[in-house]
Amino acid sequence: MSATISPETSRIAARFTQLARAKRKALVAYVTAGHPDPARSLELLRALELAGADVIEVGVPFSDPMADGPVIQSSSQQALARGMTYDGVLDLIARAQLGIPVVLFSYLNPVMAAGATALDRAASAGASGLLITDLPVGSDEALEAQYASGPLDFIRLVAPTTPSDRMAHIARHGSGFVYLISRLGVTGAQAALATDLPQTVARLRAATALPICVGFGVSTPAQAAAVARMADGVVVGSAIVQAAEKGVNQAAALVREMREAIDAA
Repeated sequence: MSATISPETSRIAARFTQLARAKRKALVAYVTAGHPDPARSLELLRALELAGADVIEVGVPFSDPMADGPVIQSSSQQALARGMTYDGVLDLIARAQLGIPVVLFSYLNPVMAAGATALDRAASAGASGLLITDLPVGSDEALEAQYASGPLDFIRLVAPTTPSDRMAHIARHGSGFVYLISRLGVTGAQAALATDLPQTVARLRAATALPICVGFGVSTPAQAAAVARMADGVVVGSAIVQAAEKGVNQAAALVREMREAIDAA
C-alpha cells in the first residue's frame, strides 16, 4: 500500500513554502524525457536545475499527444523513436538525482500501461508529483482516488473557462499546486498572454489555497514576469523544448533569463 502524500511530507509543498517565505515565485520547467536524445536529456535536467528551475515537469513521451502543439509533439516522437519508455523515463529521473521536485507529466495511457506499481516506481525513482493531462476531475472517480491516495502529489489542471465552483471542486481533488491553463488550445509559444488571465487567476485564487502555476504559451522573459506578478509559479514548456533542439546550453540560458525576469517582477 502506498503512503498518502501530505503537505508535511510533500517536496512540492515544501518548495512552495520556501519560495513564499523568500517572496519569490516558482519557475516550473517542462522537458520531454529522451529529447533531444537520452544522453542530452539527462544533461538537460541537471542544467535546468542549475539555471534556476524550482520544479521540473518530465514529460512521458506518448504517440498521440492531443493537447500538445507541434514543438512538444515533435519532441515526443523523437524520444519514442530513440526507444524512450515509461521505465526509461524513471531511470532518467533516478540518474539525474535532482535536488528540486520532479513532476511526472503524462497522458493516462502510458501510466496505465506501466502497471499497478507505476506510481510507486516513479516515487522510488525520485518523482514527487503526477500530472495526467487527459484525466479531468470526475471522469474516473475510482482511478482518481487511487492516484490521489498514492505516493505522488496529484496535480490537477484548470481551464480558463472553468466556472468558479468547478475550480474549487477540482482543487479539492488535487495536491501540490494547481496548473492553470492560460488559454484554450494546445501547448506552444504565443506572442501575447490572454487578456483575461488576471481575472482568471483571481477567480482561482478565491477557490483554493493551493499554489497556482500558470502555463501554456509562456515563451519570453517578459511574459514570465507578467505571470509571476499574478501567480505563484510560471510554467515554461515549448520554449524550453524548442531551445533544447539547438542545445542544452541554449535551453539553460533561456531558463536563466526566465529566472532573472521572474525574480525582478
